[in-house]
Amino acid sequence: MNIHLNSLLSQLTKPHQTIWRTRILHALVVTNSLSSDPFYATKILRLYAVNNDLISARNLFDRTPQRSVFLWNSIIRAYAQAHRFPDAFALFKRLLISETPPDNYSFACVARASADSFDIKALRIVHGKVVSFGLSLDFVCNSALVSSYSKLGLVDEASCVFRGIEEPDLVLFNAMISGYGSCGDWMQGIELFNTMQNTGFRPDGYTMVGLIIGLIDHSSINTGKTIHGFCVKCGLDLNDHVGSVLVSMYSKCKNIESAFKVFGSLVQPDLVSWSAIITGLSLAGDYVKALLFFREFLIDGRKKADYVLIASALSASAQLAIVGPGCEIHGYAIRHECSTEVAVSSALIDMYAKCGFLEMGVKMFDKMPQRNLVSYNIVISSLGLYGRAQEAFRLFDEILQEGLMPDETTFAGLLCACCHSGHVSEGREYFRLMTEEFEIGAKTEHYIHMVKLLGMNGKLEEAYNLVKSINREPVNSSIWSALLSCCDSFKNYELIDVITKHLDENEQENCSYGVVLSNLFAGDERWDHVQQLRVDNGGARGKIPGISWISNTNH
Repeated sequence: MNIHLNSLLSQLTKPHQTIWRTRILHALVVTNSLSSDPFYATKILRLYAVNNDLISARNLFDRTPQRSVFLWNSIIRAYAQAHRFPDAFALFKRLLISETPPDNYSFACVARASADSFDIKALRIVHGKVVSFGLSLDFVCNSALVSSYSKLGLVDEASCVFRGIEEPDLVLFNAMISGYGSCGDWMQGIELFNTMQNTGFRPDGYTMVGLIIGLIDHSSINTGKTIHGFCVKCGLDLNDHVGSVLVSMYSKCKNIESAFKVFGSLVQPDLVSWSAIITGLSLAGDYVKALLFFREFLIDGRKKADYVLIASALSASAQLAIVGPGCEIHGYAIRHECSTEVAVSSALIDMYAKCGFLEMGVKMFDKMPQRNLVSYNIVISSLGLYGRAQEAFRLFDEILQEGLMPDETTFAGLLCACCHSGHVSEGREYFRLMTEEFEIGAKTEHYIHMVKLLGMNGKLEEAYNLVKSINREPVNSSIWSALLSCCDSFKNYELIDVITKHLDENEQENCSYGVVLSNLFAGDERWDHVQQLRVDNGGARGKIPGISWISNTNH
């Protein structure tokens, strides 16, 4: 009997068992009259959760008469990891009023669930409970609170929690450094890193990852190289996680050569590394190479692509506007049961629309089991480019009904739809909604759409007044070019003269609208003005020629 139980216990302590094996182990626990023991119930419940069988996990929890805090934590964590946050929060509330007092891991789990569900109010309630239960100095709770506040962009609250600890340990330092990195405040992260070293702590891989994730543009590349050098000096560059974020950092900073060197040094690049190098190639405009790398990843076959990697590859295919590779990636996503992930579905909508298959994109959107603002924005922008304004307007109403908050991308798509379909009054109303009711500042893209909408519908003076109302100088050249193109369509040379005078007075010289002006004056046979632009001002030095390509479907 003891040998039998020892063997059972050995099987239960393994990190993973198949669902079939888990049910056999559960049956053995029941036949040995151990099902009411919370220790064995916790072990079985954890295995059910690993296999995503939450129904069996919940049934086991409900039938266990004596529930330890470990059993409570396991079922709450199972729901949180499955992103079933309402169930996780409901169980946590039941735990608070039960006879079993929660421990530090209970609060840490729910704090992370609050961050994962982007529920600031819930996180602050959890924080209050941590204090009321006398755990305000607990390292586990505080580490979770720092990480959770940081994930939600509340770095000041995270810093406040951190400063409340008299002697933070390495885990807390790492959590706070990662918090600064997640919010892009890498200078504060480096300052805290120096403090940590002066305190006597030796940085580990998590420390370096926290520092590196905040370096996201070319201006921070020298800092990134310095940190990379420190990693090499300390031998931390051999850490797979550190290597992955270094690839990501160099890719985001568009230093592809360095990204390749780090990627090549990794013994077994993980999904983060593959996603980073493919995204980096896309950012650098080398979309063909990005897709070739994705193919190399698939041929390697050691790992299955996750939704982030698939979305990155679809983005590269969309930029090439070649539907073939996108369809192949779509097939891969279906075979591996991740085509319904929000990120993958959104990327598929964008890919099909940019490749000229809008109906396929709309069908993907209609079949999505879950939608977020990104997916709505993509389909609204796609409909806008195709001039299908009424459908875009209907989706905007749906966004509001779903309780989502539209952003600048939403309104850019709506204004684009108005521009392509000539809906002037609707365009004015959406522009007003954006700036007045939702208090979103108009960007260059919004102004271009409005100027084209008004100008191409004969309202040139209103378009000109809109451009003059922009309270930042110099006004982006693309906005002036849009207005000048409208003037050309209506042969309104009088307004062109007014605009030219305004540009001269403000000493704005730009190749983009200089070429437009030169062509306009040439059309009116005002050769003296053309000569002045081309020679005296040097404003029309020519523009970068366009390119086209032919897709070879055999490659």
